[in-house]
Amino acid sequence: MERLILFVYQNRAFFTFLLLEFFCTWLIVENNAYQGSKFFNSSNGVVATMNALSQSVRDYFMLTEVNRTLSEENAILKKKVTQQRIDILPPQYTITDSSFINQYDFVSAKVVNNHVDMVKNFITIDKGLDAGIEPGMAVISPLGIVGKVKLVSSHYGVVTSILHIDVMVSAVLKRTEHFGTIQWDGSNPDLVDFKYIPPHVSPVVGDTVMCSGFNAVFPEGTMIGVVDQVQLNKDALFYDIKVRLSQDFRKLSFVTIVKNNRHVEQDSLEQVIQKLER
Repeated sequence: MERLILFVYQNRAFFTFLLLEFFCTWLIVENNAYQGSKFFNSSNGVVATMNALSQSVRDYFMLTEVNRTLSEENAILKKKVTQQRIDILPPQYTITDSSFINQYDFVSAKVVNNHVDMVKNFITIDKGLDAGIEPGMAVISPLGIVGKVKLVSSHYGVVTSILHIDVMVSAVLKRTEHFGTIQWDGSNPDLVDFKYIPPHVSPVVGDTVMCSGFNAVFPEGTMIGVVDQVQLNKDALFYDIKVRLSQDFRKLSFVTIVKNNRHVEQDSLEQVIQKLER
């Protein structure tokens, strides 16, 4: 405190000069209309700039919460869209089975860990048993397919990414309605292989590839990507097709977990058939 007082005392002439300068400026602004208007216009501009900068900083730190809100709204909208598709069916195809109408539920989650640089990649999300998440559930994003829940704890879940060399997903070429299988080869995280498309089909670059629905995990019509490369070798039984994923996994931040309420029923029936055929 003594040093502060000593500093002010030693520089008293300078502080007095500043005080007089501020006082003179105030007199000029207060007693001259032109100078006064210029001063207040300038000060308003400075204040507006500072407020805009401050708001930009606040908005930046609120992005996580904004994204979470949008993800939750997206999950709700997916549920409504699924029900709306049933509502617009012609009268002769009207569905009254509540279990079918409410077949899918959607839960949003934040990605807390993600890998794309290994041959078997996994994703960690911040939802688990507390949110009703169970192993085997599909995970998608607003842009397309992501993976399948592998393990869960009370508050977290581990997802097997589509960028996993052992993961295979039934897919369909939208334009021609031919079915095949999507599988990653472990190299480029932007591209996956689209297998088992026979030579009589004519896939072209830009064709849309979606989930076929031939499983009890991913909803039919979920986006996978677009055809990026097409090649047919001599005497080959199938095309070599590369599909560019619609979701960039390097930018994955929020996902939606799909709960198929009829999954157990379908799996149980298929297992019965398999046992009978043995």
